[in-house]
Amino acid sequence: MGVVNVTPDSFSDGGKFYNLEKAIEHSFELVKQGVDIIDIGGESTRPGADAISINDELERVIPVIKGIRSTSSIPISIDTYKSEVAKKAIDSGANIVNDISGLNFDSKMIDVVKNFNVPIIIMHIKGTPKNMQNNPNYDNIIDEIIIYFNIQIKRCLDYGIPKSHIILDPGIGFGKKLNDNFKLIRELKTFANLGYPILIGPSRKSFIGLTLDLPIDERLEGTAAAITASILNGARIVRVHDVLEMKRVQIIADKIKGNFN
Repeated sequence: MGVVNVTPDSFSDGGKFYNLEKAIEHSFELVKQGVDIIDIGGESTRPGADAISINDELERVIPVIKGIRSTSSIPISIDTYKSEVAKKAIDSGANIVNDISGLNFDSKMIDVVKNFNVPIIIMHIKGTPKNMQNNPNYDNIIDEIIIYFNIQIKRCLDYGIPKSHIILDPGIGFGKKLNDNFKLIRELKTFANLGYPILIGPSRKSFIGLTLDLPIDERLEGTAAAITASILNGARIVRVHDVLEMKRVQIIADKIKGNFN
């Protein structure tokens, strides 16, 4: 999954693809590099980020989705927790909803997912992007996320969303302390054992930068290590910024793991 942030302030590439033409051009470049899914986001969810309006988000993402879809059938996920944005994104050609709130910030999101019959990525977050890194604490982070996932899975299944449409994301960097992120990757098999595809997004994140004392644009090797470990521990989708390099990492890691599909 390749990241296209149509934002002025995302932590890694904020402003780089804020222009419509640049966002579409970058998306097509990711396709050339071997991306399987393009993840379009119009609102930064970096730690401390402020929310934006529905209209602002729509103005950012809808033209990009339409531009991609006009010439490509590449699967597109819409990175949003707003049901109205998800609905219009799907109408415009998006195929997947990637909700950082795990269906918790907007009560109507589950209706959109069911009515449009699209897959939903349920991510774990503690708090909101604005406050999630204000000293997050867990008694047992693995157990708490398992409980969270089980609640949201049951909610989806009871609502009529098919099991095949549910993807789980433990939320690297979203309400987690530095070592929490390493623990999530190390114990990813616990989440995979729930029986749903696991998505993970460690790309360029601060737990890598803090550990290696490196700025955002020098975290490629750290990201590669995290992606490799994640795949070996059960991840089936990896959300990345550096598609060309991480595609190569993914291919080798899948071979080691024995994933040949």
